Amino acid sequence: MKLKAVKCHGSKNDFVIIDEWTENPELTDEMREQLAVALSDRGGKIGSDGVLFILPGSETKARMRMLNSDGSEAEMCGNGLRCAARYILEQTGLQKSLVETMKAPLATGVQEPVFEQIPTYEVAIKPVSFQPEEVPVAAESELRLAAIPEIHPTARFTALSVPNPHLVALVDQFEDKEVEACGKRANELKELLPNGTNVSFVKELANGSIFVRTYERGVGLTNACGTAMSASALVSCLDGGQQLGSKLTVYNPGGMVHVIPEKHGEAYEMRLIGNATYEWAGSITVEDGDFSGFQLNVDTAFPDETAAYERMEKYARQKAGSL
Repeated sequence: MKLKAVKCHGSKNDFVIIDEWTENPELTDEMREQLAVALSDRGGKIGSDGVLFILPGSETKARMRMLNSDGSEAEMCGNGLRCAARYILEQTGLQKSLVETMKAPLATGVQEPVFEQIPTYEVAIKPVSFQPEEVPVAAESELRLAAIPEIHPTARFTALSVPNPHLVALVDQFEDKEVEACGKRANELKELLPNGTNVSFVKELANGSIFVRTYERGVGLTNACGTAMSASALVSCLDGGQQLGSKLTVYNPGGMVHVIPEKHGEAYEMRLIGNATYEWAGSITVEDGDFSGFQLNVDTAFPDETAAYERMEKYARQKAGSL
């Protein structure tokens, strides 16, 4: 079995795209899970935070399914959706398109570069809910700036679905090991968070700028998580000092993106704008169902895109450090 593949990243949140859209390899869910684990293995031939499967859409041109590095499926992935959007839009020659995800079809489109020579895409992040049953979290009412001592002794968390589950804490300072420990504890608390959760610590840098560090469910401490940056931007507007409806610059260890949190009627949604950078394109061959022994063939590399992103990453570190 030969699979068309692209290695890409959004904010250094990296993925392998597998094309089940223009080709039909007839993968089962079990095969997808095994592929996600094998391709994501950091000690193997590729290594990634997960795998994006692009399939035909039922009501749109294409659909994205995202599997984490442990084989679990995520309801949504903002950084992954930007990468999927680039792949779909380049294949179709369109400037914008709806892409189906687990919970909803979402708008995607080409955007002006967020930094020089950076392929940039905008994706919608919705639906958003603070309702406990939709996060889900075992609570009688919304968790907004709530103390959860089982996770952290002093931080106050807001729980929301975007539509994957998130806990967001606005703090003055934090360390990576602190975020990682909180993320692990949160995902062990099945009586509180039955589906697990992403956990983000957010530091407000200046008006219009925040820094986000995230423990991603199914992945661990990650360079960036698109839905986490979006959720963090919204919480910074509702519970912090940022302005709803304004473009926020969100810095993270993987670079930076822009997020525009908006309210339409009673519903919140976010527009996430950032890079979709290709590393290589080629194929993956699996013989006799041996997914761990796959063969990788790279047809095209994208060194100019990698170099451009490194320049933006350096700028983002310097800029965030000066705020």
